[in-house]
Amino acid sequence: MTEERGHVNQYGTMSNDYRELIGRDDILAKASELASLISTSEEVRHFQQAEEKIQDHTRVQGLISQIKKKQKEIVAFESLGNKTMVEKIEAEISELQDEIDSIPLVAEFQQSQSEINELLQLVVSVIRDTVSEKINVEAGTDTPPSKCGE
Repeated sequence: MTEERGHVNQYGTMSNDYRELIGRDDILAKASELASLISTSEEVRHFQQAEEKIQDHTRVQGLISQIKKKQKEIVAFESLGNKTMVEKIEAEISELQDEIDSIPLVAEFQQSQSEINELLQLVVSVIRDTVSEKINVEAGTDTPPSKCGE
């Protein structure tokens, strides 16, 4: 009879001495920890500051309200089949959007969004690449196994 050797890990689960077996809850706990780190990053802080400025900017908020109103008008005219009015309102929305985009504060906000997206994509890439490397190394092959009986 063999004696199982192991210990209780930091998450309160039994692990062997050679390699800790990580469960779904362990992974989710680490993901939550990573999310917390990201939420306190410089990129997120910059985004939050830019978002607050946007929310307090009267002209930007007025333009956004006008666009939303015009989008509702488009829906109404589409239901009536009035293509001419839909095209006219779409052109008005485009002008309003151009005006919003010309405000430096909006460009700053959009840049901060882009920086957060880049950070998140980088994190996803690192996780994907690291997992892929570990799977290939542990499996001992880069190619899938051949089918049995062929």
